[in-house]
Amino acid sequence: MVFLTGQPGVGKSTVVSKVVEALREKCVKVGGMMTRELRESGSRVGFEIEDLDSGRRGILAHVNQRHGPSVGKYRVKLDDLIGIGVAAIEKAVEKADVIVIDEVGPMETSSEEFKRIVAKAVESGRTLLGTLHIRSKESFMRNLGLHSSVEIIEVTTSNRTELPEKIVNAITSQL
Repeated sequence: MVFLTGQPGVGKSTVVSKVVEALREKCVKVGGMMTRELRESGSRVGFEIEDLDSGRRGILAHVNQRHGPSVGKYRVKLDDLIGIGVAAIEKAVEKADVIVIDEVGPMETSSEEFKRIVAKAVESGRTLLGTLHIRSKESFMRNLGLHSSVEIIEVTTSNRTELPEKIVNAITSQL
């Protein structure tokens, strides 16, 4: 079980995307969810959520979202978080070789269903690759009772290029 953490914008999701692509090339069944920034005129206005198995996409959070939990300038769209993100993780727990959860952070943990499925994914015994918001690391570990069973890697500008290959090698050696 590997979770990547690091400063916003350092490339955590990019590393995960490259790992997913490389694993798929090796015919590894990858499922779960990814998040991506939504930008308008060069400014971040929200985040998109994607089911890695079906490709279904929705809005995780947006500055123009009227309802839902508030996280900074964004409001979380719980319907999409649950209907796409939670459902994708649930499906991955049942069917995937590798579960991807990008990301565990304040937006995602505003949902009890999300927290429940993350705990289920952790307990599943399946290979798991996720990202942790830099401020969520300690509470995540404490809440799931995880200490030695999780490897947390900090993504930096100096290691982000070599991390995908290292992670792919580690995962494929476990499968």
